[in-house]
Amino acid sequence: MTRNDDRGLLPWSHRQPVPIRLLIDLLSGAAVGAVGTMAHRMGASMNIPYGLVLAFLIVILSTWCARSRDGIVGLALHLISSSLVVWTVMAGYGPGGDALIPVGFGSEANLPFFSNYAGYCWLYGVVLIPCIMLLLPKRWFVMPPRTDEDAQPME
Repeated sequence: MTRNDDRGLLPWSHRQPVPIRLLIDLLSGAAVGAVGTMAHRMGASMNIPYGLVLAFLIVILSTWCARSRDGIVGLALHLISSSLVVWTVMAGYGPGGDALIPVGFGSEANLPFFSNYAGYCWLYGVVLIPCIMLLLPKRWFVMPPRTDEDAQPME
């Protein structure tokens, strides 16, 4: 019979040694930056920014996991790696030297709002969301271990 506070009942990434957990935070942040950069413009040309919403959703979920796994240090590593990927790609170091985050079309272009500003929203949102989550109470980031009943296979 195991106790409820047994680390064996936590998710896989929470049971790893500290260096592995920190590496997971870094890699998940980089993955979020890459995937979000590819997705953030979906629907922007129709002024329905569903790609931006999905990109922010994965930032929120991944940042929550990083903070619940390693606290403020995990959140900081996640923020650094995700923003580094996003801002590096924006600077034109992407494939072929093209920027994947178009910004600054100018006021003369008659484009929908999100066609003009989805890039700006993504660039600043990927930094702002983790900073906001840094200020939230620690109790919101607790991963409750499964109970013994949850660990049993269903019959």
